[in-house]
Amino acid sequence: MELHEARRAGLYNIGDVATRSGVTAKMIRHYESLGLVKEARRTEAGYRVYADVDVHTLRFIRRARDLGFSIRGIQQLLGLWQNRRRASADVRRVAQTHLDALDAKIRELQQMRATLEHLVHNCHGDSRPDCPILDELSARATED
Repeated sequence: MELHEARRAGLYNIGDVATRSGVTAKMIRHYESLGLVKEARRTEAGYRVYADVDVHTLRFIRRARDLGFSIRGIQQLLGLWQNRRRASADVRRVAQTHLDALDAKIRELQQMRATLEHLVHNCHGDSRPDCPILDELSARATED
């Protein structure tokens, strides 16, 4: 099939799909290599061509990535999305696991922020060489 025939058949080249889905061509090829998107059909000249379903799948992946899901999580969600006999409890379990991980990361970031805020507050920030920030970092470096 030639590219112009593919276009008449309602198929899109990778640039069109990137624009329609909001996913770069590089990432489309990456997701294809990971199996998140089925391998694209090719024209006689070797150009990748995609259907509307591929655009929809890429939008799904982009939205999941925007929410911070890992590739593994996206694989699970795609499998559930494509399985019409899925239980919503399975979908919820994947989302809850991710939510729990986000909450843990937020707690960790808040602790880091509090420590750094304390150090910045206790630093004179003047021309003197003594610095509680560097003292704290060097103390922790020797503990590791």
